[in-house]
Amino acid sequence: MTNQKIQPFFDERTYTLTYVVYDEDTKDAVVIDPVLDYEPGASAVWTESADKAADFVEENDLKLHYILETHAHADHLSGARRLQERFPEAKSAIGARITEVQKLFKGVFNLSDEFPTDGRQFDVLLEDEEVLKAGSLEIETRYTPGHTPACATYVMDDAAFTGDALFMPDFGTGRCDFPGGSAEDMYTSVTERIYSLPDDTRTFVGHDYQPGGRDVEFQATVAEQKEKNVFLPASRTREEFVQARQERDATLSAPRLLLQSLQVNIDAGSLPAKDDNDKAYLRIPVNVFRPKTMDKETLVLEEA
Repeated sequence: MTNQKIQPFFDERTYTLTYVVYDEDTKDAVVIDPVLDYEPGASAVWTESADKAADFVEENDLKLHYILETHAHADHLSGARRLQERFPEAKSAIGARITEVQKLFKGVFNLSDEFPTDGRQFDVLLEDEEVLKAGSLEIETRYTPGHTPACATYVMDDAAFTGDALFMPDFGTGRCDFPGGSAEDMYTSVTERIYSLPDDTRTFVGHDYQPGGRDVEFQATVAEQKEKNVFLPASRTREEFVQARQERDATLSAPRLLLQSLQVNIDAGSLPAKDDNDKAYLRIPVNVFRPKTMDKETLVLEEA
């Protein structure tokens, strides 16, 4: 086992956790799920969140090998390209099933024929159970679909970075109602791919929505998840989970940055190319994802 350390960064705007994972002895490092800041009202982009992780890498003299995405996020823009600007040797990596998500949303956004859907925008496409080496660090990829078809959990020593598959025990799991999502798949992913890890494995979540106004929390052991997870304790049957997850998802509106995020994130975090007026434009289709209800409380709800 390496002298592995984990530094979290919490983005309050999107409730997202970014992690810098590094070996304190060798200085080898990876970043998981970086955030590019985006404000939709002004369509403004800035780099504060990604730069916090990048500054930590620089200040601790770390060698950044990879920027890992657990999936194509629907609630924030990826900061992967910003990190690659600052660390050109770092490679982007994601589960190989990202191609399914690219094909799906190429149609939603009516992207040009030239938009590739073979995953080439990412430097590395990871297969299920593949072990990626980043210097002294080893990252095992475990496919955990359900939230999206391309979700992956990254296991590093006694830590598992679950993305949007599994949240803190008092919040449960990610939603499963996005195109390509499946509560059935989520049950299998959590119970067979995450709960099969040793009980003392620490799960590190992709978001924390701070239920009840509590302070930010981001890690729980597999044993704690199996005992206390409000949506999927180990004792819950598949049928019970699928019913509960689908009932919850039926009350949720689309995430606030869904359309902006997905078209950027299926392109490995690249913003659209500039037009001839030197401005870039995002494509926002009309009435693709209609809110379940039109009341104000539902429309402002954000949940991955």
